[in-house]
Amino acid sequence: MNVSNSKGSNNGMRKAIEIAINLGVIFIILVWGLMILKPFIPLILWGAVIAIASYTPFLKLQSVFKGSKKLAVIVFTLIGLSIVIVPTWIFSGSMIESTTTLGAHISEGTLQIPPPSEGVRDWPLIGEKVYFVWSEAAENFTLFLQNNASQVKALSTVLLSKIANAGLGILQLVFSILIAAAFLSNADGAARVMQRFFKRLAGEQGSKLVNLSVATIRSVAVGVLGIALIQAGLAGVGMIAVGVPAAGLWALFVLIVAIAQLPPWLILGPVIVYVFSVESSMVASIFMVWSLIVSFLDMVLKPIMLGRGVAAPMLVILLGAIGGMIMSGIIGLFVGAVVLAIGYKLFQAWLMMDEVDSDINVAPEASTDLESDDLPN
Repeated sequence: MNVSNSKGSNNGMRKAIEIAINLGVIFIILVWGLMILKPFIPLILWGAVIAIASYTPFLKLQSVFKGSKKLAVIVFTLIGLSIVIVPTWIFSGSMIESTTTLGAHISEGTLQIPPPSEGVRDWPLIGEKVYFVWSEAAENFTLFLQNNASQVKALSTVLLSKIANAGLGILQLVFSILIAAAFLSNADGAARVMQRFFKRLAGEQGSKLVNLSVATIRSVAVGVLGIALIQAGLAGVGMIAVGVPAAGLWALFVLIVAIAQLPPWLILGPVIVYVFSVESSMVASIFMVWSLIVSFLDMVLKPIMLGRGVAAPMLVILLGAIGGMIMSGIIGLFVGAVVLAIGYKLFQAWLMMDEVDSDINVAPEASTDLESDDLPN
């Protein structure tokens, strides 16, 4: 009897050790795989976001080519790369040409900066200081650079760092578009994988969570990127109308600020000050009103466009997008909104479970008629 008990305990111990070893190996493989994929996770996430947000236009594009998915993927990839590469090429060429010309003028001592108008003195808080620095640079720009060499060097370092980060971001976006094209080429298979994954996590509610995730990503794409494009476009039109130099570059800055969920007046404010210094009061006042409308336009559009078609309150989507961006950057706009929306739905279902249980206890004879579809979503 004792021998059989010892054998049973030994077998149980052996099985426990085998299970622990198997779990340990699986854990090591998963962690190792995540470490390998870590540099590519942001690109994969961006590719998934782009694929989900553009799936409906992709289907329309596929119908144009009579159902040819391969041709639609090729055209989608070319269009996506063109949207990124062409403006970058134009902007880079213009910036290189301007920098080369500026460097030549500085080295030859022929750079001429127009003196400031007397209206600059009337700018609040900074008027006198800006007038003095601007006048000094207008009188002898070479001497001005020599006297402020440390500040110019620090500013140049910051600008070069920002340009390098922007170039890396553009390169990442190019790879993300290629990944999105790969997802779209096998959209049905990717959808089945996601359905199975969420079903393993949430059971019968998995398909609803997949639909919620897709709707949230599309909503954020329209409610954040769409509004940012509208604001940047309107800001660019206004700056072109009043003759602001490099209006396209300032509009690009407005786009970046708006995507980051910061107020566009951070960029338009200095532009307004510049317009007041070079244009009449009437023109400058009209531009200021236009800029303020553009800056606060998102307050009107977000309740309309953000959270549209999503089974979660707009406030949840907005808080998820902003909080995700603060924590994880631009990609956090989408990831944060999706995670918070799914968490909200799970929390809502958890709260309503008590109501379902109480209904079953009060009317046990009706329990046989309770279908799965009657459970709260």
